[in-house]
Amino acid sequence: METPFNSVELFSFFSCSKGYICECGIRGGYFETTNIDDEVKSILQATVAGKLSPTVLGQFAVDCAVNPPKEGTESYPLFIKEKNTILKSFEEKAELIEKTFNSIPGIFCSKIEGAMYAYPQLRLPEKAIKVAKSKDIGADVLYALELVENMGICVVPGSGLGQLPGTYHFRTTILPSMDNLKIMMEKFTIFHKDFLQRYSN
Repeated sequence: METPFNSVELFSFFSCSKGYICECGIRGGYFETTNIDDEVKSILQATVAGKLSPTVLGQFAVDCAVNPPKEGTESYPLFIKEKNTILKSFEEKAELIEKTFNSIPGIFCSKIEGAMYAYPQLRLPEKAIKVAKSKDIGADVLYALELVENMGICVVPGSGLGQLPGTYHFRTTILPSMDNLKIMMEKFTIFHKDFLQRYSN
């Protein structure tokens, strides 16, 4: 790396369950460090040494992720077909979610790139914010609770993930099948419009 990056302390992480390779829940991954202070490296090595019992499935998943079939091998055609199909599917679902959210008044969703999640911002009516405050919960929590109660759609309120004060977000995934995602987005649109109407000033 060139200056100034060649002296930056850097931790890089890879998780099998957060990539296209594996199913969620398969626990396996690795991390790489660069330019780490010797004292920090010593503590890190001592910490990691105390956890030398990874599952066999996790080890197998990491090996498959870092050493996929190579071109010219018997399994490569199936591997590359499945890989491209999965990545294309993620791209199509990300586009569907982004476009749908951005078509709904009061929701803004940034382009989804390199993740399995969308993190849309909500512009909520003042009445909803006041009702949430009276219940001693965040307005994004109120929104998420009503969404799951009314539509069966579970999202993670942004307040549980970190957001700027006075802003409201939620996190949702792009992992469901395209058919299920279309149904979810239809329900979401109905719910959000109803939410805005119920809490309009």
